[in-house]
Amino acid sequence: MSEERKNISAAVAAASCSLLGTASPTVGAEDLERWSFDTALLYYAEDDDRVQDVSATIAAQRDFGDDRLLAMTLSVDTLTGASASGAIALDRPQTFTSPSGNKVYLTPAGEVPLDDTFLDTRYAFNVSWSQPLGRLYTFTAGAGFSTEYDYTHLGANLGLSRDFNKRNTTLSLGLAYSQDDIDPVGGAPIPLSEMRDVGDLGNKLGTDSKDIVDVLFGITQVLNRTTVLRVNYSYSNASGYLNDPYKILSVVDPTTGETLARVPTGEGPTGVYLYESRPDSRVKHSLYTEVKHAFGAPVLHAAYRYMTDDWEIESHTLEARLRWPIATSSLIEPQLRFSTQSEAEFYRASLLAGEPLPRFASADFRLGSFDATTIGLKFGQRTASGNEWSTRVEYYRQSGEIPSGQVIAHEQYPDLSALIVQFGYRFRM
Repeated sequence: MSEERKNISAAVAAASCSLLGTASPTVGAEDLERWSFDTALLYYAEDDDRVQDVSATIAAQRDFGDDRLLAMTLSVDTLTGASASGAIALDRPQTFTSPSGNKVYLTPAGEVPLDDTFLDTRYAFNVSWSQPLGRLYTFTAGAGFSTEYDYTHLGANLGLSRDFNKRNTTLSLGLAYSQDDIDPVGGAPIPLSEMRDVGDLGNKLGTDSKDIVDVLFGITQVLNRTTVLRVNYSYSNASGYLNDPYKILSVVDPTTGETLARVPTGEGPTGVYLYESRPDSRVKHSLYTEVKHAFGAPVLHAAYRYMTDDWEIESHTLEARLRWPIATSSLIEPQLRFSTQSEAEFYRASLLAGEPLPRFASADFRLGSFDATTIGLKFGQRTASGNEWSTRVEYYRQSGEIPSGQVIAHEQYPDLSALIVQFGYRFRM
């Protein structure tokens, strides 16, 4: 994986210059005032030295009048730390071949195996244009691009909305398409092939890709002077390479649940581990409902999201935020979010030795059954010049369990907690 970017502030400065440079220096003061900017710096850190993320984002919007808007966003994300590989914990040390195939890494006895080669830097740019079509229609179009050392994303989207009922009702339709190219370190492994010794890449293939089509139908309804309701249905169809090339499964003794020992012919893994295999298509359906209600100055935001897919995953997410003004220029916003998810039909903690291999199997805990809770608090303030700054702090806790009937010798599910801190600043020029 790529090196961690050493100077995040330099990346933010570069992003600012890039977007600011889109405005011609010869335009007048009135035109310059139509530019608005949102900047954000986010820090995410999981416990036990696991995944850490530092993200810098700047969004620029240009108002051309008559509700014609140009919006651009540039982001830089830097990920470091260790990610759960999918292998189970043992009472003895374990060694694994790195994704590149040129070295091994060690997991101490009793610890859930983590791949500490997890390093990445992502650059993303998005642009969109919005304008009215006639008196009641609004049209939007956008494109996005992101790149990281082993992944490239290119996408485009279109949207159309129509107002009814004296503009108290809005119907929306959105369509998006993206193509992602995956170029894993060492090559994409053959699904359910065995992890090999250092230098042996005979089970690795080249690059691969996937396509994603998203469709959204939405309705926004003003219920009364203080309440607005929004309901969205979204459909997503992904096809192509949907595996995580860095996730593996342990092959275990069906009686003891211990990983089968392996004697490397050279430098390599000490156990038998197979690379995961997922279906090459996934269809998701999501329903999102949001209510905003003003209790005078305080405003309550409540939302519910339901998702189901043909991998037999179901998830429910409830969220509530209360935006509470303080005096004339400050606000606080407490937040609470709860999520629950069921496991994919092919989620397995391990594979049993001697049994026929299933067609699909993954021990990626993101496809497992879990509950997650987030609590947070935001504080914001408007400056004397009319700009705004804010700080949000969140604590995230996730816990899960292995499906009943699966054989493992030790606790497998890698529960985690994380701290999230975000600073934002909004200004006009």
